[in-house]
Amino acid sequence: MAEKLEMMSSNIIQENIDYIASKFPNALKEVMENGKLVKKIDFDVLKQELSTVVIDDKQERYQMTWPDKKKSILLANSRINATLRPIKEKSVDFENTQNLYIEGDNLDVLKLLRETYLGKVKMIYIDPPYNTGNDFVYEDDFSQTADEYLENSGQFDQQGNRLFQNTDSNGRFHTDWLNMMYPRLKIAKDLLKDDGVIFISIDDNELDNMKKISDEIFGASNFVVNIIWQKKFSPQNDATYFSNMHDYILCYAKNKKKNKVDQGWDRILLKRDQMPSNYSNPDNDPRGPWTSGDFTAEGPTPNCIYEIVSPTGKVHNPPKGKRWVYNKDNFKKLFEDNKFWFGKDGNSYPRIKRFWSEVQQGMVPNSMWFFEEVGHTQEGKQETNKLVGSGVFDYPKPVRLIKRILEISTKDNDLILDFFSGSASTAHAVMKLNSEEENGNRKFIMVQLPEECPISSDAYKAGYKNICDIGEERIRRAGRKIKEEAGVLGQNLDIGFRVLKLDSSNMNDVYYNPNSITQDLLGTTIDNVKIDRTPLDLLFQVMLELGIELSAKIEEKELLGKKYFVVNENDIVACFDDGINDELVKELAKIKSIYAVFKDSAFTTDSANINCEQIFKSISPSTTIKVI
Repeated sequence: MAEKLEMMSSNIIQENIDYIASKFPNALKEVMENGKLVKKIDFDVLKQELSTVVIDDKQERYQMTWPDKKKSILLANSRINATLRPIKEKSVDFENTQNLYIEGDNLDVLKLLRETYLGKVKMIYIDPPYNTGNDFVYEDDFSQTADEYLENSGQFDQQGNRLFQNTDSNGRFHTDWLNMMYPRLKIAKDLLKDDGVIFISIDDNELDNMKKISDEIFGASNFVVNIIWQKKFSPQNDATYFSNMHDYILCYAKNKKKNKVDQGWDRILLKRDQMPSNYSNPDNDPRGPWTSGDFTAEGPTPNCIYEIVSPTGKVHNPPKGKRWVYNKDNFKKLFEDNKFWFGKDGNSYPRIKRFWSEVQQGMVPNSMWFFEEVGHTQEGKQETNKLVGSGVFDYPKPVRLIKRILEISTKDNDLILDFFSGSASTAHAVMKLNSEEENGNRKFIMVQLPEECPISSDAYKAGYKNICDIGEERIRRAGRKIKEEAGVLGQNLDIGFRVLKLDSSNMNDVYYNPNSITQDLLGTTIDNVKIDRTPLDLLFQVMLELGIELSAKIEEKELLGKKYFVVNENDIVACFDDGINDELVKELAKIKSIYAVFKDSAFTTDSANINCEQIFKSISPSTTIKVI
């Protein structure tokens, strides 16, 4: 019989247990839970295995903790029955684009992405809520019935969880923010490539806490820099204490490159706009333009004090109290290599030549970013106003700021993730930078909670029901503008994006809880797919489970009256129509895909299912058959 897909997010806990058991089999134990034998890890044994001394759990140690920290760790590892449903009508160039825009709570979305995008993201940028008292909405840990949903005026997610605003009157003000951020960052680390990097915008409200939890998740040794961004160009004279002119951007590598042979992340040098004006080539040196530098240094080093005779015969000694930079032997080698300049007349004081071709072709980025270089908050607001309407979004980041981050951390075909997408400045910056480079083909994944716009807001009056509407429209308009401005270079520019929406699983509850099948249902054919779900919905959930990227090329075809899909030419062939016959199976087997997927209920009998397997074994034995 064909193997049945689970159609759930990956079981990260079981994967971790299996990994630990492979390294420390003596730490594995089996216990009975609800009448079933379950594998567990004996943490006392594991802790002792990882220590050279006797472990005393009562010993005090330095650590970062807060109420419910353990729950937030469990939350990161827990499984969910959810999926991502495509919305073609909101997408741009759905069939060809490699970019994604995902509507939904980012924790659940990250869990769904974890298996497929594990270790594939080069750079993550997030601009999370700064926790100023009213700037973030979080999911309360309980669900409501349909009646309660209608009775209350609050916001809810797709699973019926009520969303609350974290105000400073909340007694768990910092705790709730930490519990919101910790599991998201924990999963985000899994998505980063081994040479990946994350940049996190934050201000003074939670800088200290953000630094501590990031040290714990990414490792303090992988902290790279705390960038100071000058976000304002003029001071506020009515400020209570100080005029706050800056924000922070914390940078952590997945693995920091500590030397030239390491495989970890290393920053990319910033491009120089042009060769400095002080470089020239007055002696027509074949090595090209050069500038001259002082050949003297401080300090009494006897072997660096000697006479230098210029080509005209003039003798030079180092000034009083100084020496030459190199000893006599090294000077001789450089002199013979025409590395010294004695002026046009040949009598001037010796200066060493430094060639432009030998200079590091780029600038090391600084930790202070001024608004003249990367923009300010007002610039970000003006950009957004021009594209989607005046006053529809507060405090968007300027494109130049995100572009600077992209320039020092990504290139070519790298994948960028932003799971607090907001106004989608990151997507805008990705397209903009791609348009400025000959081979720029970076791809983005934007994730945003569809938080509703208040009816009285400028955004709602402009026709935007939620923040996702704003972000999506910004990408559409920015993409068109960038491609138009790029001219010939923009012909192949990817300005499209597939819109996906977080939703409950496509499968009915009976799929996960076979014990709920009643006597009345026995003997009847049970369709385990929800009635409002399309074949394309099913395909995307299958792609998630099988680890196929959600930007993969999808071809929709028809054969013998049945609709089927081909993903990435031969990664998946899937048919979710009923009444599958041998003739159709034979034709699909000829594609010789890695996976073939059908609905379990499409086979009316076990013999039909077996026939399908036998046909594939005959025509395409390497194909793995799955059913949902």
